[in-house]
Amino acid sequence: MSAAPEKVECLYAIDAGDVLRVIRFPVVKKTAKRIYYDVTGWVSRASIRFVDRQTIERDGEIRRRSGGWWEKDGHLYLNEPALPDYDQKPNLAELKAAMATAHPDRGGSNEAFIVARERYEKARAAQTPPAEGDQVT
Repeated sequence: MSAAPEKVECLYAIDAGDVLRVIRFPVVKKTAKRIYYDVTGWVSRASIRFVDRQTIERDGEIRRRSGGWWEKDGHLYLNEPALPDYDQKPNLAELKAAMATAHPDRGGSNEAFIVARERYEKARAAQTPPAEGDQVT
């Protein structure tokens, strides 16, 4: 039997290049005040950088002030972040059902119905292509 591979502890960043993805930076050393991590492969030469351990463990994320905006490790996360799903379209049937549930005649309030209807109309407009001759703004 082979031993299970050892889990490598990492810090994470989101790369918003051509394709949204999570980047992993292996942790090489931890002290009471700092976490050191390897950015080799993301910069032009081998490099070890560090962040404040108390801050990242307290907040779950940290922004490096000493780095440039273009650096992949400018905003680091302690745990792997979930990527937003920009391609997912809202479900019109669910939004319509929520709108019906929020209707005042069915026990909802005017305010809740207005919010639900705006959400539904916005999603419906986003999914409906403009008709021929409509002016697109």
